[in-house]
Amino acid sequence: MAGLARLTAVALMTAALGPLSSLTIPAHASEPVELAQADVIRQIEVRGAQRVDPGTVRSYMVIQEGDPFDPRRIDRSLKSLFATGLFADISLRREGSTLVVNVVENPIINRIAFEGNKEFEPDLLRTEISLRPRVIYTRTKVQDDVKRILTLYRQSGLFAVTVEPKIIQLEQNRVDLVFEIAEGAETQIGSIRFIGNREFSDGRLREVIQTRETAWWRFFTTDDVYDPDRINLDRELLRRFYLSNGYADFKVNSAVAELTPDKRNFFLTFAVEEGDRYQFGNLEIDARLKDLKEEDLQSAIEVEKGDWYSAEEVESTIDRLTELVGTLGYAFVEIRPRVNRDKAEKTINVKYVVNEGPRVFVERINISGNVRTLDKVVRREFRLVEGDAFNASKMRRSKTRIQNLGFFEKVDIEQVPGSAPDKTIINVNLEEKPTGQITLGAGFSSTVGVLGDIRLQERNFLGRGQDLSLQLQIAAEASQIDLSFTEPYFLGRDLRAGFDVFRTTRDLQDTSSFDLERTGGRLRAGYRITENLSESWRYTFRVSEISDVDSSASTLIQDQEGTETLSEVGHTVAYDRRDSILKPTDGYVLKLDTDIAGLGGSLRHARNTATAAYYYPIADQWVFSTKGKFGYIVGIGEDVALSERYFVGGDDVRGFATAGIGPRDTATDDALGGEWMYAATMSLTFPTGLPEELGIGARMFTDIGSVGSLSPTNSTTVDEDSLRMGVGAGITWESPFGPLGIDLAYPVLSESFDNTEYVRVNFGTQF
Repeated sequence: MAGLARLTAVALMTAALGPLSSLTIPAHASEPVELAQADVIRQIEVRGAQRVDPGTVRSYMVIQEGDPFDPRRIDRSLKSLFATGLFADISLRREGSTLVVNVVENPIINRIAFEGNKEFEPDLLRTEISLRPRVIYTRTKVQDDVKRILTLYRQSGLFAVTVEPKIIQLEQNRVDLVFEIAEGAETQIGSIRFIGNREFSDGRLREVIQTRETAWWRFFTTDDVYDPDRINLDRELLRRFYLSNGYADFKVNSAVAELTPDKRNFFLTFAVEEGDRYQFGNLEIDARLKDLKEEDLQSAIEVEKGDWYSAEEVESTIDRLTELVGTLGYAFVEIRPRVNRDKAEKTINVKYVVNEGPRVFVERINISGNVRTLDKVVRREFRLVEGDAFNASKMRRSKTRIQNLGFFEKVDIEQVPGSAPDKTIINVNLEEKPTGQITLGAGFSSTVGVLGDIRLQERNFLGRGQDLSLQLQIAAEASQIDLSFTEPYFLGRDLRAGFDVFRTTRDLQDTSSFDLERTGGRLRAGYRITENLSESWRYTFRVSEISDVDSSASTLIQDQEGTETLSEVGHTVAYDRRDSILKPTDGYVLKLDTDIAGLGGSLRHARNTATAAYYYPIADQWVFSTKGKFGYIVGIGEDVALSERYFVGGDDVRGFATAGIGPRDTATDDALGGEWMYAATMSLTFPTGLPEELGIGARMFTDIGSVGSLSPTNSTTVDEDSLRMGVGAGITWESPFGPLGIDLAYPVLSESFDNTEYVRVNFGTQF
């Protein structure tokens, strides 16, 4: 029975290890291994070993010379030898008092190759597998490496991949190992569905997550390829979206990806539970620091009772409170929100508890990964320095400022214990990205016609964070060359300074019967007074020439032909509370520009221009905005030059051509410009129902404006300062080749001498 058990164990091991690792008990053995306990092994003879020393083989065995022929110990020795992975075949038999161990060694890998791999380079695949040349071949290790390769491909969305290992026998018991890979097509997202959503449609939620359904226009992205890690990100994006819209009970119950039988598509289903929508209830501050009063901190709370609850707004309030408390002289502070949810009233009461925080100081800030960018460029964005009291809010804001530089692909900041309990070390790990840019452009504008554009820019010049750019634009009716340099921290201070050198030409024959050429330079400097309030100064010297005046042009234009020099000092103060500079949806901005010319040069005037804009989200993706601009220029001891006047129309007031509004010589139809102007727009932007990544948005608008006051005049000039109005609608496409905008507008209020325009197109491309 023991012999039968031994043979059964051998047979099972043979089946498990496959054809290359089978155990054989030769039928022609002189006699089977005796199982009698009285028999003793006088000698263990190892046969077939080439690379492995016979003594090494014996050392792996449980049974040794002098031991009885114990079938259990022989069986354990057999398993121990197989476990070494050194042998493809092993057989044991007894010859008298000798135990003969016949072994067939596993081959040595001579070379590893890959065939059929297009997605990954062979060097990358070699780093993924464990086997190497001159390593012993085992079937188990090969199968493990096959699994590693399959995992790598599936992480890239190739779930139809197959990997077949093949061996090529060589002399001296060596083999070449070849992984034959059939990659198949990318496994894409066939559909994305949501279960349990009531307030937001499937289409809206598809725009929130990063994963996209497969479509023909998504040839520039891999977001429509299945990626398990991206699904986890999608869950978090959904959570943030709902929390920012007041759904405090929201949760994603499951995210299930089902693979089609042909392994070409996944059907992705998110099961969500929205819960109720909450509003802010009572908003309180509980200041527990000595001499700190709650009323001094109320300005940090910018939402009101009844506003929709937003977790992001709670975090922003904590940041503002931390900063405000710090300015009041409290270095160690910890602010925690206490949230009390009233499910009956659907409100969330928030109390911000201000306690004294742990007395921890920043011992050291370590920066790594910045191969090209200087350390000081990163350090100056930190709101903390060595020796400061540690502040988590300031550390988060520091990370945001570093990310906003645009110099780094990845910014990781971690806090680790310092050399003492009251000290901490901040480690900053960076991954740089290219900051140089070459842009070639072509397009069409209703203002300047067909245009071409070349721009060279380095945003991190010499790793110092400086911005250097050269732009050349050539158009049918305008051309420009502009060299610009900006130092963001001039003289080591938070002072943004730079210069511009420019030359522009404008063909204004169609509107005013002359050409305008400007050549000059500008020095500028700006700084922040607070986080939202900024101030800047500039000095401009410019030479302007009015030339090629048509012989039939207005006499008021003919009198202006020639060259003028401008020496002008300018000042700007701006207060910006928008949530985004590029695509604002909430907040407002106020700006006042003042320019005085006359400190040298031939032109003398004072100009004030005020602009304002307000954005209000009335619903998800629906934004109402109103913008206004008012300008006034007055000559100092002389009339305002033609080249310095205001011209309104085109982009300012749609429905009217460029310079289509304002004082005009009716005899020649030349626009003469005015000394004051105003223009305002009310606009409603809304989604088109098309996928968000197409970048197509729609708008309806009403524009009003006027321009007037001309001196001198003649008998054929008209100067009506009446209100003009245009209404219309338009679309904007943020295409992969640049922005395209089309507006259709109708002039509701106009004068008979105005130049109207019903269609306005702006198109640009970058490639």
